[in-house]
Amino acid sequence: MDDFLQQCRAVIGSQYVLIDNADREPYETEWRQRYRGQSLAVLRPASTSEVADLVKLCRQFKIGIVPQGGNTGLVIGGVPDSSGNSVVLSLCRLNKIRTIDAANNTITVEAGCILKQVQEAADAGQRLFPLSLASEGTCTIGGNLSSNAGGTAVLRYGNTRELCLGLEVVNANGEIWDGLRGLRKDNTGYDLRDLFIGAEGSLGIITAAVMKLYPKPKAIQTALVALYSPSAALDLLNLSREEFGPALTGFELISAICVELVHKHFPDIPLPFSDAYPHYVLLEISDHESASHAAQLTESVLEQALESGMIADAVIADSMSQTNNLWKLRENISMAQAAEGKNIKHDISLPSSCIPDFMKTTAQLLEGHVNGCRLVCFGHMGDGNLHYNISPPVGVSDQDFISNQEAIHRLVHDQVHAYHGSISAEHGIGSLKREEILRYKSNVEIQMMHAIKSALDPDNIMNPGKIL
Repeated sequence: MDDFLQQCRAVIGSQYVLIDNADREPYETEWRQRYRGQSLAVLRPASTSEVADLVKLCRQFKIGIVPQGGNTGLVIGGVPDSSGNSVVLSLCRLNKIRTIDAANNTITVEAGCILKQVQEAADAGQRLFPLSLASEGTCTIGGNLSSNAGGTAVLRYGNTRELCLGLEVVNANGEIWDGLRGLRKDNTGYDLRDLFIGAEGSLGIITAAVMKLYPKPKAIQTALVALYSPSAALDLLNLSREEFGPALTGFELISAICVELVHKHFPDIPLPFSDAYPHYVLLEISDHESASHAAQLTESVLEQALESGMIADAVIADSMSQTNNLWKLRENISMAQAAEGKNIKHDISLPSSCIPDFMKTTAQLLEGHVNGCRLVCFGHMGDGNLHYNISPPVGVSDQDFISNQEAIHRLVHDQVHAYHGSISAEHGIGSLKREEILRYKSNVEIQMMHAIKSALDPDNIMNPGKIL
């Protein structure tokens, strides 16, 4: 491999070809420290042409390529396997904001741009880039596109796929496809863009993208609502859609134990209610009229819900500080659950109408399987995406609980399938769920996916072992 590495050095410079164990380790380790692979080297190109040259070399030497952005993935999709036969291709040096076209409401960015950087560039141009994730300070646009990331504003703006108009991609032959077109209508054949979005780098390497921007709202209004059941949350969602219309931006369902764990491990975050309730909804609207209009509309809708008995109580944020504190209750759930101990996670999606019944029946099944297990359920109810996590019963060791992991996965995923849902809503497949999807996708689907993979990556060098 000395010849291969020497040619890589000639393309991008010796300092950007990392071969020492200590230098490679951050790129080879999944960010939760649950898995570490091994690579031949970490390559850090700075341009699309350098990426193309490296791909040509990898194809020539038959070396697998694991594209990586901010390494914030949750399905072991951006780190290598343990064979040491592939390279990690880090795109973090491709981090330029190429252009902002405010009149066309688009921004063209390179794949290594941090999501927060794109948000701030849009804001400086008096526009909104609405994609928002807990990892927005470290995740990259390339990774967001490759996993078709969701986040908290999908209800209003859609997944990353819906926010993308065009791509620049290096294919498995090392050729550059320039599809950076800021068009909202382009009916000239197969939609190649959509093939690469959500493909987790298994078909080609996204190096840049044209993303949609939006006018900045005049006001954002946030409220935390207390209610007694997921069925009441569904009723509130339907009412909110009717009354707020397209202004409804976020609708996050939070179970009581989520708030309890956040308060336990982050006691500085204030509790908005003096009493505890079984469920909460964090609701947000983006208003293009005025702050007073947003406040009046929110008050009117919540008063209607309160008078009808749909909800038990509500707190409407009256300052940015209070808004931030309400969101901290939501954003710190995963960290609080991690601080509590090991847990078994599920990133699932269902028709919103099925969520109450799914939660009820699945909880009953889990209780029969693991008596006293704690269901830390939260997520984007407005678009049907739940993070359905299970913590061990009080007093049960992490090790004993995790021994049930496969059985619990099977129970939950079988339930999701029974409700015509998906076992991966926004985190992707990676290698973590590669075998699992075989249980729930038809043979026809799997065969078509293999056909696409074989056509675009016949040598199987693009993120081998991921998805398929």
